[in-house]
Amino acid sequence: MTPAELASVVLAAAHAVFEQRGLDRAALPASTVVERPRNPEHGDYASTLALQLSKKVGVPPRELATALADELGRAPGVKSVEIAGPGFLNIRLDAAAAGQLARVIVATGAEYGRSDRLAGERINLEFVSANPTGPVHIGGVRWAAVGDALSRLLRATGADVGTEYYFNDAGSQIDRFARSLLAAAKGESAPEDGYGGAYIAEIASEVQARRPEVRSLDDDAAQEVFRVEGVALMFDEIRTSLRDFGVEFDTYFNEKDLHDRGELDLALNRLRQQGHLYESEGATWLRTTDFGDDKDRVLRKSNGEWTYFAADCAYYLDKRERGFDRVVIMLGADHHGYIGRMKAMSACFGDDPERNLEILIGQLVNLLRDGAPMRMSKRAGTVITLEDLVDAIGVDASRYALARYSSDSPIDIDIELWTRATRDNPVYYVQYVAARTAGVARNAAEVGLVPGDADAFRPELLDHEKENELLKALAQFPAVVATAAELREPHRVARYLEESVAASYHRFYDNCRVLPLGDEEITDLHRARLWLNNATRTVIANGLHLLGVSAPERM
Repeated sequence: MTPAELASVVLAAAHAVFEQRGLDRAALPASTVVERPRNPEHGDYASTLALQLSKKVGVPPRELATALADELGRAPGVKSVEIAGPGFLNIRLDAAAAGQLARVIVATGAEYGRSDRLAGERINLEFVSANPTGPVHIGGVRWAAVGDALSRLLRATGADVGTEYYFNDAGSQIDRFARSLLAAAKGESAPEDGYGGAYIAEIASEVQARRPEVRSLDDDAAQEVFRVEGVALMFDEIRTSLRDFGVEFDTYFNEKDLHDRGELDLALNRLRQQGHLYESEGATWLRTTDFGDDKDRVLRKSNGEWTYFAADCAYYLDKRERGFDRVVIMLGADHHGYIGRMKAMSACFGDDPERNLEILIGQLVNLLRDGAPMRMSKRAGTVITLEDLVDAIGVDASRYALARYSSDSPIDIDIELWTRATRDNPVYYVQYVAARTAGVARNAAEVGLVPGDADAFRPELLDHEKENELLKALAQFPAVVATAAELREPHRVARYLEESVAASYHRFYDNCRVLPLGDEEITDLHRARLWLNNATRTVIANGLHLLGVSAPERM
């Protein structure tokens, strides 16, 4: 019995009690939930339905809980119901009802854990968005892992998600990049405010190979060639690096398009219609202080130039005009000050900042070697890059390590730890269960042990303490996925896989033999345990997929 099925049984019991007592059935909710009690000794599941309904119908909670417990105790699959505290229901399932979950999981396959909890929501999720002036640094890599995992979680819970990379190909940093390439081509040192690192010389050389005529141009014309070609080469490299990391975006949005299509003027006019613009000292200002910002913001300077914030306004409006009702933006720790102005900007457009705009801030990442932070990339010269991390520990370990922690916490990634083939390496610990469950299934087939027909499955045989513990862990998966999506916390999936599924499976494997020994006859118990083994493989694979990590069949 799945948690959702048990919740329906609990609600049906409530309907019966209300009918017996002549209570107003309009007070009953359309659905309810059951949860795992914190203390396993309290039962398999707990319900607070009696507490929720007590005031609505004027019946003391323990009296209502007693009536619900009597009715629920007669339901098929329910072994016992106990009343705790002011009216909690602690429910125990019989072995057959609990064991049925293994069959449900195997039959559901890749769909197990998915729901329609966020159905109807259209979410634009922007992450990474590194400027095309250098390789993706380790902070951006964290957002690549977390953002991609979050997009998978949101889709798994029914949301309509569009992932987006904002390609900043306009502005002063691009000019500095172009001047740095020109200097490298001429054999000169990088400008004082320019970019260094071996990659600059590499790109400058490639531009010259593509456009040999650049050598004969004057500096202004040559710089423009280096700007156009250099940005294109750098962004191709960024896209390739992210693709190799398993991250593809639905949309790559060019900032330059906002300017070329006149969208900054469109945003300006919309804000003027809302009554939040004013002119001062020849510049155009947005009165964001009306909505909690610490100061008003300039959109257009007195010399006619647009500010970066003007582009932010136009880009936000563009997303909303494309039909996204929630705009989620992932930013680094150094952008914490953007939250106030962006929320105020959303309000200036007439939106609800709490509903239409969500900004997530990610903290710093350190890569450790021999216990000390690595400070420089051999290629980038100033930062640790995506390639540095992947070269050090691999794609799977990188993605898992970055998604395993709450994004609002700084993290240290120890190269020695994340490359060990031991249980203290978290990704190895989880992937080992994926490989072990696959290995058990292979070995079972070799000795003629197959799960058999679903109708022949004997779930009531799964009555060992460790089998029940593993079934409870597997049952939690849909709720973990839904909570991780709603709270924007992919790390909940990783911790669940480690602490609940992997840990429970290892204890099950050590105490409950799946394969027959020697010439031992294959029994229904062996088959039932094979169903449970295969269900575990399904949950591990589904969970790792949500994190963008592979579930190997061999290690």
